[in-house]
Amino acid sequence: VRNQIVMSQVMMPHHTNALGNVHGGEVMKLMDTSAAAVAMRYAKASCVTARVDEMNFHLPVFVGALVICTATIVYTGRTSIEVLVEVEAEDLQSDAKPQMALSAYFTMVCVDKNGRPQPVKKYTPETEDEIRLHEKASRFVRRRREL
Repeated sequence: VRNQIVMSQVMMPHHTNALGNVHGGEVMKLMDTSAAAVAMRYAKASCVTARVDEMNFHLPVFVGALVICTATIVYTGRTSIEVLVEVEAEDLQSDAKPQMALSAYFTMVCVDKNGRPQPVKKYTPETEDEIRLHEKASRFVRRRREL
């Protein structure tokens, strides 16, 4: 799938606080990296983070968990790409299924070699899920512009 990237990493002790919970910033960094990777692959150009919206921490992540980031392009503007990043945490030492831990929308801006915004090709959703996410993102972007 050209509009999606999945990245994963096992959380180690240096990613955690004194309670053994992974620092939110550690997971956010992985989310940002996955959002940038999918945006750059789509745009075939450099992309930088302009905004993060609706960062939701659903569950804590603990040392030893496999963190799986799925970054999906859901909408494009003239120079921007909206990316939904969903994070699951999987306990590798149990039969439990991965659980949704975090989610957020990243606005990535496509930039030229001088760091100036450059146009990005329009994203056209194809599947029912892609259309649903595109419509939701479109409403979200319109609301954000009204603020």
